Amino acid sequence: MSMFDFSQLQPQIVWKHFDTLCRIPRISKQEQQLRDVLQAWAIEKNFPSVIDGAGNLIITKPASQGKEQVIPVILQAHVDMVTQANRNTIHDFNKDPIQPVLEDGWLIAKNTTLGADNGIGVALALAVLDSDDIEHGPIEVLLTVDEEAGMSGARGLDPEVLKGKWLFNMDTEEWGELYLGCAGSQDVELTQAVIAQETPQDQLWFQLSVQGIKGGHSGVDIHLGRGNANVILVQCLHQYLGNGYLASLVGGTARNAIPREASAVIGLTEQQYRDFQQQVSQYQQHCLETLKGIDDGLEITLMPCSVPTQICPTHVTQAWITALATCPYGIYRMSEVLDDVVETSNNIGMLAITATEVSAKIMVRSMVNTQAAQLAETIKTHFISYGAQATLTPLVSGWTPNPESAALKCLQQAYQTAFGIDAKLKVIHAGLECGIIAEHYPDLHMVSFGPDIRGAHAPGERVNVETVEKCWTLLKTALSLVGK
Repeated sequence: MSMFDFSQLQPQIVWKHFDTLCRIPRISKQEQQLRDVLQAWAIEKNFPSVIDGAGNLIITKPASQGKEQVIPVILQAHVDMVTQANRNTIHDFNKDPIQPVLEDGWLIAKNTTLGADNGIGVALALAVLDSDDIEHGPIEVLLTVDEEAGMSGARGLDPEVLKGKWLFNMDTEEWGELYLGCAGSQDVELTQAVIAQETPQDQLWFQLSVQGIKGGHSGVDIHLGRGNANVILVQCLHQYLGNGYLASLVGGTARNAIPREASAVIGLTEQQYRDFQQQVSQYQQHCLETLKGIDDGLEITLMPCSVPTQICPTHVTQAWITALATCPYGIYRMSEVLDDVVETSNNIGMLAITATEVSAKIMVRSMVNTQAAQLAETIKTHFISYGAQATLTPLVSGWTPNPESAALKCLQQAYQTAFGIDAKLKVIHAGLECGIIAEHYPDLHMVSFGPDIRGAHAPGERVNVETVEKCWTLLKTALSLVGK
């Protein structure tokens, strides 16, 4: 399988490391292979390194000559990536390399996620270690694991391993902006074990599918109003299935990605089929009108399928469809303090109904920790009332903005020095690890930045090449300014 020629991109010192990340699998919770390769590289370069109890890799580099007394800086990024592929795309994220292409200045993975989130941040940090022409004080590179599937790396970070006083997080996706705060989050995990029901003999069986929508990041993109395949499918079933049978359902592959595809196997009589077919056509038109200019590629199809051997009990599917259709989804509250910022939202990310079990994962985000906890508890109680078992994952703390951060002021000066512009100050409705890291190191001064990335967490993810070079210039400039 051919690979993209990264040698055509600048700065080479950054892109050669991203090339490595494209070649080595890095599924969340399965980062050991990549971590071992990076640690071996650090050893070859004579950089001290350690893997802490949570599996995070920390690599240190001494200060350049004359900068030994400068404040130590931590460069932080996560090594795992969201692994999503388009339907009918043959790609095994356990072994196959990512296959990007270059189009109009953007590096794109057309049928899978690219892993620019957060591979570019990792590559920038490694490039600092690799470079011999940057003025800098002591450097610590913190490469965390499992950011995308629970942030267990940040949660389990050794509170004694880091010596730095400032932290540059490189996990945001808008060039020209500096981030000084992020949302916290909490997951609602839902399950129900059931006893399978025999398949009715007098039914015609069909697969009802929702596809063709963009999906995206459940935090960064939630304000765009994109369709959620799970929600679209569930609402269709809730409104039109009536006395038909729902045998099974599957939708979404990540709790933090807006689902792009979902499908259900349903049983209908011949008369029900004629009515349902017409209703689905009308429903699709309604959805297309609602999503006009946002998700114009939406398709809702109804195709004959094989007869299931068993089905989920009818009383269970009816309860779950009602519970899902009446559950809050999307933007729950806008901030009253920050203009045009989503304060609280949730994403119905993963659904699965089989003959013997029903499960769902719903991710809640909020700029206010208490609001995240409150909405998660509301959703939990809602589903329990319909017979589900519900648990809440530990709350992931948000990152409280500190406009007086010395690290922030350094990056602001670097923007002015390198580009003659003032960076915009932002908070992000997504989970950065800064909030959790601050629990272990409360005195850290932190700031986050990154290149232009579009479509993170969905196939077609892309990164703007020119802004990667700008990030490299900004990072070098900032490190040279530390202590001045």
